[in-house]
Amino acid sequence: MIAAARGRIRPTLTKLGKRPARWSRGLDRAANRGLERAHPYLLGGARRSRRWARATKAWAGPRVRPLAARFFRAVAAGERWTRRALALTVRGATRTSAVITPQRAIGAVIVAVGAGLVASQFVDYRGVEIGQPGYAGLPGATRPPTVDVKTAGDAHSYLLAPVGVLAALLGLFAICRPQGDKRQTERFAARDRRRLGLSVAGLGLIALAVVLLVDLPAGLDAGAQNSRFAGAEAVLEDGFYAELAAAAGLVLAGLLYYARPCRIRISSSGRAASARRRRPRRRASSRARVARSA
Repeated sequence: MIAAARGRIRPTLTKLGKRPARWSRGLDRAANRGLERAHPYLLGGARRSRRWARATKAWAGPRVRPLAARFFRAVAAGERWTRRALALTVRGATRTSAVITPQRAIGAVIVAVGAGLVASQFVDYRGVEIGQPGYAGLPGATRPPTVDVKTAGDAHSYLLAPVGVLAALLGLFAICRPQGDKRQTERFAARDRRRLGLSVAGLGLIALAVVLLVDLPAGLDAGAQNSRFAGAEAVLEDGFYAELAAAAGLVLAGLLYYARPCRIRISSSGRAASARRRRPRRRASSRARVARSA
């Protein structure tokens, strides 16, 4: 019984194994017949494409070649002009860096801040708004009427105006400081820089003290307007914030000038090494050359 069962299974497996081979051979023959039939059409298409390419080249070559030449010439000219512009920019930046040093730039900032402090003394710094609770729900463009408006100089009798002028003069001195002998400049530059920086920072601290101790309490005091009007409230205007920013700028600029930024210290060993690199080498004598060659 076991031998009969095995005899029946083997023919079935053999038939099942031959079917994929028949299918693959059938597909191979069909693909070969398709390629044989498509081969003439492919050759004809290749010939037509070559003819079309030759005709296109013959027609478009004389027309496109001048345009391409002009385009690449324009690109080359643009590259040359760009390089020249970059070279001029580098030269200008180098010369400007020799003139506009960090200390002079800080001096210009000191002049600008001092001028801003003087200008802020003539701007309204406080006012008293009448009936402000009634305008709470209205749009931001609608503001209550303002009375008793005063400028920043009225609160302290224009004390900060000469402070700003003095700070601007110190900034001009920092910009236009005369350059004397190199040794003398190196000797006295640090002392002058520290004095000037501390002076500007001191003026800024004086301005801050006046703004915070005099202008701020006076600006927030409605005074007699509370008894005259209902809902009167004192508010600070742009002049107060302008003089506050100018005073803080003077302190910061003075400290920056005192710190002397962008200074690179070179050690003595580095200077000696750079001097050795710059020193020209002595030529060896003919005897030394003969000795080395021997």
